[in-house]
Amino acid sequence: MKKEKVRRLISASAMLFPLLLTVAILTSLVLKALPIISLKSLPTLIFSSAWQPQKGHFGLWPFILGTLWVTITAFILAAPVAIFTSIYLAEYAPGKLKKILAPGLDLLAGLPSVIYGLWGILLIVPFISKYLAPLFSSYGSGYSILAAGIVLAVMILPTIINISVEVLNSVPTELKEAALALGATKFEVIYYVAMKKARPGLIAACALGLSRAFGETIAVMMVVGNVPEVPHTLFSPAYPLPALLANNYGEMLSIPGYDSILNFAALLLLLIVLIFSLMSRLYLNRLKRRS
Repeated sequence: MKKEKVRRLISASAMLFPLLLTVAILTSLVLKALPIISLKSLPTLIFSSAWQPQKGHFGLWPFILGTLWVTITAFILAAPVAIFTSIYLAEYAPGKLKKILAPGLDLLAGLPSVIYGLWGILLIVPFISKYLAPLFSSYGSGYSILAAGIVLAVMILPTIINISVEVLNSVPTELKEAALALGATKFEVIYYVAMKKARPGLIAACALGLSRAFGETIAVMMVVGNVPEVPHTLFSPAYPLPALLANNYGEMLSIPGYDSILNFAALLLLLIVLIFSLMSRLYLNRLKRRS
């Protein structure tokens, strides 16, 4: 009995550790951000577009919008491709092709983000600048939200695909065979049986890819332009919150409030990720209750 209590205590401690770590990170960021919060109101810090640290203007609205633009663009580009690819791999692809593609996806997932950034600079940015942007009467260097969205979409594809394939493979074969026995076509079995049964897992895979997209820094920073202005189109440069932190944290500490506003930016980024994660979790729980 004593050994069982010890094991239960260790398991409970391990379970509480991630929660305590999250609380500790939140607390430290709040404490570091308090000086700037006490000097300026939250609406001014969040919704102001003026970013002039030397003059005491710390508006984070361009950075928040840049983060949302880049992340949502990447998700819109990646999610449909990932879902259709996972359906093909789980339901149609022959065994030999799966053996070839699986290591390729693992390789893409393990590549350093700086490699994706260099690929974006060498191929995506020139393509947008010379060919794609002029089609929409937009001219610029190519460093833009669209370039960052494409690079980020490629980065999160392996994550969504790998999880989605596992989810689709976990659908009981008996359900598919029963549908086929009733006269359903292959497509109908996939759409009405496999996709419906795997929907919560597919949403969870997309949510995980979205969470990773929010925090990606180096590759996005290399191709997004890093201009602290409110973006208006996909061809506009932007300055996401992770890039702001990576470029500036530890510098210009002689400016009053600069260190504090960067910690406040990190706090905002963490809260945005937590909100999206909680929303996806609530939606998943709602789906489970319905089923």
